[in-house]
Formats: sequence, C-alpha cells, structure tokens
Amino acid sequence: MIYREANSADIPQIQVVRNSVKENMLSDPALVSNDDCEHYIMRIGKGWVCEINQEIVGFAIVDVSDKNIWALFVHPDHDRQGIGRSLHAIMLNWYFERFNETLWLGTSPHTRAEGFYKSAGWIEVGIHGKGEIKFEMTRATWIDNVSGKQDHN
Repeated sequence: MIYREANSADIPQIQVVRNSVKENMLSDPALVSNDDCEHYIMRIGKGWVCEINQEIVGFAIVDVSDKNIWALFVHPDHDRQGIGRSLHAIMLNWYFERFNETLWLGTSPHTRAEGFYKSAGWIEVGIHGKGEIKFEMTRATWIDNVSGKQDHN
C-alpha cells in the first residue's frame, strides 16, 4: 500500500471509488463532477490516496476554506484493512499541523461511517443538511486524545 498526496490525474480513479461505496452513496453520481474534485484537491483543500498495485482504493479530501472533511471513502473490496483509518490520520495530522480551527463533517446516521467517526474521537454536535449527523474535531482533541493513541499501537 502506498499513501500519497492526490493530484488531478487521480480524479477518474477517485470517482470510481466514490461511486462504488454501499453507504453514503450519491443519489446521482453527476452531483460530484471531476471539476468539483479538482477544485477541492487543488484549490481549496488537499487530498490523499491509497494505492495498491497502482490502483486507487481509497481517498480523503479536506476543504481548508470551509474547515470540512469533504470526503473519506474506501472501495468496498478493500474494506476493513485500515485504509480509512490511515487516510483519516494523514489528513487530520496534516490539517492540525497547519491550522487550529475546528473541523466538521456530516455523515448519514446508522452507518459504519457514523461508528468510525465516533470511535476516532469526533464529537456529535447536531444535524446537518438532509438529516446527516454533524461531527466536529478540535485540534486539542485530535492531538491529546486521538493521535496519542495511534502512537502507542
């Protein structure tokens, strides 16, 4: 497995991963265009991918302007291998090394993603959008509670 920063050339494979998921699916794949991905990765945020045999199997994107986790997805064929947790850690470490502002994200209730974020230390703060759970992560929580645990594994 190789973890690296995402670039524009990765977008077609990122879209394959995004549209392969079984939870938090897009109602219409056209809702997230290649231009949207490029905008978040190259202009207002940063992204990372996980590759296996030169195939992208997971990705994470943070929106620095809105202080939001825009995406964190792993292809279902590569579930439960620690890819999501590693991408999450890379992304939050990068963000909190540079910024002190609280991050937020939204995810559908009663999904594996909800459990993932709770176990990673995210705090549920309400509802967002169309009934998604809104979570927040502060720099202090990430550094003091979450990243410290990962250093001891």
